[in-house]
Amino acid sequence: MTRQDKVVGFVPTMGALHDGHLGLVQTASRECDAVVVSIFVNPAQFAPDEDLDQYPRTFDSDYASLVTSKACTAILLPKVSEMYPSGITLDRSQQRGAFVEVVGLSHQMEGITRPHFFRGVATVVTKLFNVVQPDRVYFGQKDAQQCVVIRTMIRDLLLPIKMRAVPTCREADGLA
Repeated sequence: MTRQDKVVGFVPTMGALHDGHLGLVQTASRECDAVVVSIFVNPAQFAPDEDLDQYPRTFDSDYASLVTSKACTAILLPKVSEMYPSGITLDRSQQRGAFVEVVGLSHQMEGITRPHFFRGVATVVTKLFNVVQPDRVYFGQKDAQQCVVIRTMIRDLLLPIKMRAVPTCREADGLA
């Protein structure tokens, strides 16, 4: 995909797409000339006692949803070896290579019980930003702490990206 002065939007996901994800893609499509969606189950977000292997991998239905939406220009499906060329293990003490950590914000609320989580999120999102080079990125407000961590990371790393926190998509009964 060539840029040619187009505004590129980016929606990073771990797949298992639902209406919330598709709402982000639709919003990006309305605001951008091109929209890239990534599907990458990030091992760095999981601890050894968490079920990385059980995380749903539903590429066929995800692909069908994105094609049907007609709002996605490209789908990025990186391999673990591409995202973590130094390798990756769930044991943080054994990890090698470069990682990104937003100190302070990553160790509150969800970060108290999952101290590895936001380090993994910040790292993979930074790498995906480097690959995609988006002008705008889209996250759901439902993940409020993640939004704050990513917004702070973008600001502190001087990334030339605008982040949009999109209102939570709810079902008829109010469930998010």
